[in-house]
Amino acid sequence: MRDFSAVLFDLDGTLVDTAPDLAFALNSVLEEQGKPTLPYELIRPVASNGAVGLLNLGFGISGDDDILPPLRARLLEIYQDNITRESKLFEGMEQVITALEKADITWGIITNKPAFLTDPLVKALQLTHRAACVVSGDTTAHSKPHPAPMLHACKVINHSAESCIYIGDAARDIEAGKNINMQTVAALYGYVDADDNPADWNADFSIEHPLDILKWL
Repeated sequence: MRDFSAVLFDLDGTLVDTAPDLAFALNSVLEEQGKPTLPYELIRPVASNGAVGLLNLGFGISGDDDILPPLRARLLEIYQDNITRESKLFEGMEQVITALEKADITWGIITNKPAFLTDPLVKALQLTHRAACVVSGDTTAHSKPHPAPMLHACKVINHSAESCIYIGDAARDIEAGKNINMQTVAALYGYVDADDNPADWNADFSIEHPLDILKWL
């Protein structure tokens, strides 16, 4: 591993376990539409795929279905109202970010979640003033895997990409980091679908638990 001075995290499925609240929102919409709810174990792996991914799982609809916009609006409304119902830092992650802070290593967040959902979640978890940057899916004109949010984060924290580690639980996270020569880490404890093959992401490292990050400090 190269020397590093900053660690940047994906949000859903990497830093914070948001799947329970996303599952609640999806099942609430399914109930309202007279559809059977889905078991949590089926929803969890697609929790990082946004509202469209969740609705595709629940209703079998894709981005060009006319029914999608109202269902998406309703799902996001329910989720926004229940955004910290059960969501919390992954086990061990508080120890990790505390250790980073004690070691004077900058840390921040880069997510594809839109700011109107990211900001209240980060605030409720009391991370707003701890994170050196919070880059949401609509902070820049493009979202991951495009390099724009990664470059923006580097500018905000005033660190070179080469001195940063980016940790994420999806192929787009690793691709985004590699696009600007960040060191990349695949979070295998996150929302990895059974059809995913993290070995194909070509991350520099992989971890099975957040506390594995501490071995680099």
